[in-house]
Formats: sequence, C-alpha cells, structure tokens
Amino acid sequence: MVEKVITLEQIDPKVFFGVNNIFIDIIRNHFTKLKIIARDNVIKCIGEEEEVDLFLVKIEELINWIIKHNNLKEDDLVRFLSSPGHREAASGGGFDETIVFNISGKPVTARTINQFHLVEAYKTNDLLIAVGPAGTGKTYTSIALAVRALKNKEVRKIILTRPAVEAGERLGFLPGDIKEKLDPYLQPLYDALQDMINYKKLEFWLEDGTIQIAPLAFMRGRTLEDAFVILDEAQNATVNQLKMFLTRMGNRSKFILTGDITQIDLPNRGSSGLVKAIQFLSGIEGISIIEFDENDIVRHKLVRDIVRAYDIAEKKVFEKESDSDPVVSK
Repeated sequence: MVEKVITLEQIDPKVFFGVNNIFIDIIRNHFTKLKIIARDNVIKCIGEEEEVDLFLVKIEELINWIIKHNNLKEDDLVRFLSSPGHREAASGGGFDETIVFNISGKPVTARTINQFHLVEAYKTNDLLIAVGPAGTGKTYTSIALAVRALKNKEVRKIILTRPAVEAGERLGFLPGDIKEKLDPYLQPLYDALQDMINYKKLEFWLEDGTIQIAPLAFMRGRTLEDAFVILDEAQNATVNQLKMFLTRMGNRSKFILTGDITQIDLPNRGSSGLVKAIQFLSGIEGISIIEFDENDIVRHKLVRDIVRAYDIAEKKVFEKESDSDPVVSK
C-alpha cells in the first residue's frame, strides 16, 4: 500500500471538487479500490501502487484541463475518467488540435479518445470506417475533417450521402421534387455543415456543386475524384450498395463510412453492408476502422445511460432466444 498527497495550488479547489463535492464523489466512484480524502486544497489517496499511479495521471490531466479552460463540467470529468488513452492524446496535442472553426469562431476539436483516433487515422488512411452508438460525434467529426480539407484545398468537393432506407416508398407521398422530398431526411448533414460554414458561403457551395448532399442511389455510375465523401448511416446500406459506393473512389479522394450496427433498419438485418465491410476490409493497408463506444457519447449525459440500458436489454433477449433454440438430436 502506498500513500500520495496532491496539493491544488494552481487552481481553485471549488472548481476541482464541484458543487457539494460532486466531482470528488464521481472520482471516488471511479477509483473504488482507493481511499480518497479531500480537504481544503489537499487530496490524499491510499491504495495499491499501480492504482495510485493511474489516479495521479488522471488528476494531473484534470488539473491541466482546468488551468487551460478555467472550468470543469461533469461530462468532461466523466470522459477523462472513462478514456484510458486520454494521456496519449494529450501528449500529442490531439485533443487540443483544432480541426476547423465553427461559425461562432470557436474551435472544433476531438472531444473523446475515439474522435481523436478518427482525426489521427485520417492523416494516413484514405478509407475510414467509424462505427458506434448514436451521439458519439462520428458524423460531426467526419464533416469537420471534410470542411477543413475543402478550405485547405486538399479536395475540390464534399459529397455527403445516406441510404434512404427509412424514407423508402414514402418518398412518393411527400410534396415537391426529389431534393425537397429528401431534404428532411438529410437534415442532420445540413445541420453539421451550417455549424461550420456561414449561410451565404454554404448556399453558394451547394448551388455550384462544391458541396453535394444526395441519397446513396445517386452515387451509381459516378467516379468521385478530388472529393471528400462521407456515407452516413452506412449500416442501412446493403452489401451490394456498399460495394457499389466503395468502388466509386477515385484518385485523391477520402472516404468515411459512419454507422451504428445496433440500429439497422433493413428488413433483413443480416444484409447490412457495413457489417460485412468491417469483416472484409479489416487489415487492408490504407483502411482504418475506428470503434466508438458509450464513453464517446457527447450528447446529454442521459444518452450514455440510455444506450447502456438498451444494450443490456438486447443482450438479455439474445441470450434468452439462444437458450430457447431447439436442440436437434442425432
């Protein structure tokens, strides 16, 4: 057993401890093997050496964060504690690296370890596959990379696409032309763009084709060169659709597929092209697969709990169905 003492000298202990010591309680709940005592501006921890060392690393990171940002939010604290590789990102400047500035002038940066891995993988790979639950910032981070590439003249156009599975045959009953029919379905992509590109510039780029947003079916027959192409909701593309899409890749292009294999809307869940793509393409040089998890969720803190609850429930259903499968006697 070892004992270490940390004195908070450069930051306000009230910011670190949180209102009614809520942050210290969260830290204690995370480091259950340690005895943690906090009083005034002093923190004492007692436990096994390895666990204490990890505790000291996390506390150092939190202190550096507070010094830089002069605040600490509960979501930030939870992400720090849950991300085992945060030190790796911080040491390389990863989390602080600005991808692009939004329309308010604020920097868009990787906020979780797997967002950071996505940003890093982009530098050395032409095809990225980002899979994980809703709210993990897969699409938003991908679009930020695309906007940066366009502004830096690394590509000549951005193409954003989704398989129109949920729209299906209902498109015929919606008013307007094909663009007006599909715009509501593609709205999440517009939302991300509008956060990073001012309205007039975005409208101009949409009109002249510099930025294109279209359903996946519209990709057939095209060769996409000098382009940053993002396929969102890729779990709803069939194997043939995804093969068609991937073979559109032209010279000097970057492709990113994002999706959540737990939210497949296809009639036959086994026909998801994203699931097969992960199996077929793993290990190929130039292709990187980044797996996001509940620790990357950056929406409301309840989203993480909701995702976890559904995962547990679905696992129980799967186990129950497996146990009830008939046994074929020989």
